[in-house]
Amino acid sequence: MSGRHKEQPIIIIHKHVDHDEEHGGAWKVAYADFVTAMMALFIVLWLLSSSEKVQKAVGGYFQDPTGTGRQVGSTNVGAGEIAKLNHDDMHQLKDKLEQAMKQTPTFEKMEKQVRITQGAEGLRIDLLETQRGVFFPTGSPKPTAEGMELIQMLASELQKLPHKVAIEGHSDSAPYGEGDYSNWELSSDRANAARRILTASGIPEDRISQVRGFAARRLLLKDRPTDPSNRRISIIVRNLGLDEMEERGNGNEPIPGPAKPGSPAKTDKAEGKAPAAAPHH
Repeated sequence: MSGRHKEQPIIIIHKHVDHDEEHGGAWKVAYADFVTAMMALFIVLWLLSSSEKVQKAVGGYFQDPTGTGRQVGSTNVGAGEIAKLNHDDMHQLKDKLEQAMKQTPTFEKMEKQVRITQGAEGLRIDLLETQRGVFFPTGSPKPTAEGMELIQMLASELQKLPHKVAIEGHSDSAPYGEGDYSNWELSSDRANAARRILTASGIPEDRISQVRGFAARRLLLKDRPTDPSNRRISIIVRNLGLDEMEERGNGNEPIPGPAKPGSPAKTDKAEGKAPAAAPHH
């Protein structure tokens, strides 16, 4: 019986296992992670070799991807950082304004009464008074012809820029006249007079950021409170993005402005008038 049945051959089946199926494409994921890491490394190396302005702009994108704070590169940038970003532009503007003012025919008479400085808020142009009143007659919110000409010249340069402009009025510490019209009203009215000249000369209304009257609260010469140089109009070319930053209320307090609404001018009163005292405003 056993002789009639041949022994069945043993069949060995080799099953081919696909390498991709075994690992599920994990190598592709690992390779993609490697390429991404290399790309990030190259970006970091590029940023490290870039200027500070570029670094802030790139950093600002990730904090503000919608672009609402693109002018300064960050929605959380502080006033000091904004000043740093605008420093070069303001320095060039300062040189330009100085050159333009020298072309004004009457500038030689008032050269010592104009001071341009850079600060955290921007470029500050101070028009300092003398005893006789260079830019505004004593006791009056109406500018002189020389004062109007200089402010018009400043407007012709500033209207070419995107910067917002703030205007301040300041007085000395001598009390003004009598009644309800005080140094507060006078400093505010002079600031508003400068605003009207700027807008009439081409500065759009929406570029006027603030109009502030400080009376004698911010004396230029604190040790000489009645010095005529304390009486001044300040035109501030504000750093780009500063208004937006203040509006967002990101923890940086806006510079206070106690300006009061302007009152009708009382030009018949001597500014700083006190019994037997010379006018000082």
